[in-house]
Amino acid sequence: MNPNTPVIIGVAQLQQRVTELKDAKEPIDLMVDAVRQAASDAGNPGLLTSVDSIRVVRGLWRYRQPAGYVAESIGCPDAEKVGTCYGGNMVQSTLNASAMDILSGDRSLIVLTGAEIGNTQAKARKADYELPKKETEGKYDRIIGVEAVMSGEAEQAREIQQPIQVYPMFENALRHYQGESIDEHQTKVSELWSRFSDVAAANPHAWIRDPVTAESIRTASPRNRMVSFPYPKLMNSNNAVDMASAIVMCSVGKARQLGIDESKWVYPWTGTDAHDTYFVSERDNLYSCPAIRIAGLRALELAGLNVDEVDFVDVYSCFPSAVQIAARELGLPLNRQLTVTGGLTFGGGPLNNYVMHSISRMIEVLRDNPGKKGFITANGGFLTKHAFGVYSTEAPSADFQHQNLQPEVDECPTREWLIDYRGEVTIESYTVMFAGNDPLIGHTACLTKDGKRTWANTSDMDVMRSMLTEEFCGRSASIDGAGNLSIH
Repeated sequence: MNPNTPVIIGVAQLQQRVTELKDAKEPIDLMVDAVRQAASDAGNPGLLTSVDSIRVVRGLWRYRQPAGYVAESIGCPDAEKVGTCYGGNMVQSTLNASAMDILSGDRSLIVLTGAEIGNTQAKARKADYELPKKETEGKYDRIIGVEAVMSGEAEQAREIQQPIQVYPMFENALRHYQGESIDEHQTKVSELWSRFSDVAAANPHAWIRDPVTAESIRTASPRNRMVSFPYPKLMNSNNAVDMASAIVMCSVGKARQLGIDESKWVYPWTGTDAHDTYFVSERDNLYSCPAIRIAGLRALELAGLNVDEVDFVDVYSCFPSAVQIAARELGLPLNRQLTVTGGLTFGGGPLNNYVMHSISRMIEVLRDNPGKKGFITANGGFLTKHAFGVYSTEAPSADFQHQNLQPEVDECPTREWLIDYRGEVTIESYTVMFAGNDPLIGHTACLTKDGKRTWANTSDMDVMRSMLTEEFCGRSASIDGAGNLSIH
């Protein structure tokens, strides 16, 4: 075997559940704790002084450069300090880049880490309590990823810029494309999410471990308020979590030098990256994702596998539409188990760092099932930025392979878009945003007669209530030139 073959040797996941805000640790200290636990998981806590690169996944925290603090705390102050851009894809993308750095010989021992304290922050806001924040100095030696605006002028003009607005529009477009009624589709989706809940119940690292029935998931209630049609709270990513994780990876040669037992080794076999159009307005449709199909299937192809030969899968699961669209693109049946964590609702959704938890859990599952294959999908933005990885305890037959599939994705069809359109349109998809128990505003994606996309809103209470029970995809409407929708 190539001594520079990359291998994961240690993982850690931890939670913070505070009763007193004064006892809460901030994200940067949770990262340090997770890194130390990951080294202990590898069986050699002393390896941390030999780490030559610390890679921190960007969070909502406001640290200037936390990698240096982590490096100082674990005893490798001269290690390379690396950060990432925003995006749920960034953990897998960073692991792909790290595997290539190890394979090339540029690095031999790398730590990835990240943390969020959304639960503590929510409690602090409610109590008007100011949480402490350490100041960190210096600049990153390197940033992985490209920062890009995810919303174009057309979406911004109608204030459609949040995941809770866009993903339900993907959901409704998918339902209409599949020819399902609202009730049929909602039942199917809630059953899918209930299966995710069952996995979380068996995952010792999950945030919500009490199983939730499909009926409870799809039924609005005081504890499961409607957020944006068709999603009640339990179909949304749960960002109110305090979670941290870390991954230690190195070369096979370094693992042997450190005396790491081979029972801990899990190999990344392949990795791919690609992004769909940054602006949703430019997508050919709202129910598919070429970047997932092209880059995801290529990761499997490079590993010499088809999707049926993968034993364990974790499909990125911020919202049900993300899972269903990815499953369709990859050829994964919905009745197959599509998560190892329980997903971002039940396993926990620490924003950009979720995939570090899905990879860490996959490592544990694969260690318990030697020779099996695991497949990770990662998603950032609005089904925008994607990364994939194949893993196994079995050594790969070839060196780690990575490809960026962007040139191929860029050849896929796109649409033109308009902002202040006046005239007749067909509603492509829609959602209704809620304030408490009442509809607040209806957002629609519309197509003009010549196939251009534009966006419009409605505040008509009768229309919004009808949208909750009647199919509005495919309906004729008109827009007044200022983004106000009228239904025919």
